[in-house]
This record gives sequence, C-alpha cells and structure tokens, in this order.
Amino acid sequence: MMKKLPLKRAQVLEHSRAMRSFPRIIAEILATIDDPDGSVRTLAQCIEHDPIITARVLSAANRASERGRRESGLIDIYAATSLIGMSRVREIALISSLNGFIGAGDQDPHSQRLWQHCVSVGVCSQELALNVAPPVCTDTALVAGLLHDIGQFWFYSFDAPAYQACWAESLSRSRSIEEVEREHFGADHSTVGAWLAQDWELPTEICSAIQGHHAPLPDSVSPLVDLVHIAEVLSNALNLSGGDENRVSFLSSASCERLGLVWDEGAQALFGRIEARSQHANNFFSGHAAKT
Repeated sequence: MMKKLPLKRAQVLEHSRAMRSFPRIIAEILATIDDPDGSVRTLAQCIEHDPIITARVLSAANRASERGRRESGLIDIYAATSLIGMSRVREIALISSLNGFIGAGDQDPHSQRLWQHCVSVGVCSQELALNVAPPVCTDTALVAGLLHDIGQFWFYSFDAPAYQACWAESLSRSRSIEEVEREHFGADHSTVGAWLAQDWELPTEICSAIQGHHAPLPDSVSPLVDLVHIAEVLSNALNLSGGDENRVSFLSSASCERLGLVWDEGAQALFGRIEARSQHANNFFSGHAAKT
C-alpha cells in the first residue's frame, strides 16, 4: 500500500467539512446534564423537533407502559420523558443523533460493525461509570464511548480503500491498527478523533478520552480517559459486536487501579449487564427499530 503524506490537523478539519454536520443536539443535551435547573421540559424541548428521536422515545415509553399495563398509547414527548426518565431519553437521543451523523445504516458492513462496536463501548462506559470509585457522569461516559473511534469513520470517509487495506494489514500481520495508521497516514484514529472533537467544541475530558482510549498516560488524572480505555478493552474481550477486528489489546493496570476496579467473581454480574444492554441497544437502534 502506497504511503500518503503525513496528515495534518488542518487537512483533517478541512475534509471534515465535507462530512455531515455534527449534530447540535449533542451539545444541547450535554448542557442539560450540567444544568442544575435542568428539567424534563428542557430535555424534551431539545428533542421534540427531531422526528426520529421523538419516535424512538415514544416507542420506548410505550413499551414501558405496556409492561406497566397502561391501556392507551403515549403520544406526548413530555409524558414519555417523565415515564422512562431523563437518563434513558438522553441515551436514546445521543445514540440516535450520532447514528444519523455517522450514517451507519448506509455504509459497508465493516463500518456497520464499527458503529455496533461504538455503541457497545458507549454502553460499557455507562455501566462502568456506575461501578468506579471516582465520580464519572454516565451520560458523558456514553458520549465519549460512542465517539471514541470517530477517527476511524473519518479515515473511511477520507480514503476507504486505503483504510480497508490498513485493516487487512493489521489483521494479517497481527499489528495494532493505530500502528499501521501512523505508518501509512502519519496519524492514528485516536489523534484524528481528538482533533475532530476539539473542532466540535466538545468538553476537554471527552477529547482527552478519545485521544487516550488505547493508551492512557501513566499519570492520567482523568477518570473518563481510564474508563473509556477499559470499556474499549472489555468490549473486545466480550466480543460485543462480533467480527474479526475485535481483538483484546493492552489493558492498563494503572487505569484499573485508579478507578478502583477489581476483576473478581463479582465482575461476572457486571459483564452480564454490559452484554445484555449492548445487545438491546444495538437491536433497538438498528434499521428495524427506526421504523417502529
């Protein structure tokens, strides 16, 4: 494969202008997380103008109401948000909007598996956030997990054949994808993803988590960086999205120690929840769910 000139930040951002616009709703939802006066109405107002997100929230709420034996279907977004909770609505809105941004439904099978992997890492990040010693916002963890491999989607948009060749070389020669990326493009997907996240003005901790998800610095002070790194490794270890690309990579013992995670028999229950939620999320946000 012919080596390209080293990618520069300016080139990455210039090409990103040709991609879909990053959804503003992400920043709006993140703002509701940090707003102490945030309410159900504020969150509902963020999403009610998006018909796909609204349909999915109503679908989830009606499924919940059926379990609760309500007789009539819900058609009001405010009532639906009150029923299933703000955290669940934020999850639906975040995954739906990023799914639309990436266009996971209209890309090749490898890109679809990559998106399934991103959803699994997002869900895994959420679950880990509930089980670590330092406080980590579960919704922020979800966003960071969903976006951790956004640099790979950029590579596909930039030069799909060359990037597919990178993956083929990585698999055939048992080399890490980021090593092959640096060799052939002069930058890896973690760096490219961090450049994109910074340009989208996402919180610094999310940008850092994208940059460090394969190799957190030994003295990292960001629990989110450690958390997304571990979620990435666990997602591959549990083979949550399937595919030959899912290989167990380096797991930072320092990250586990900083988060207070111990992999004993009790971890099996956590793994079970992660597997179940990952499967449910990928099924719910598939093309079939969009038609619900």
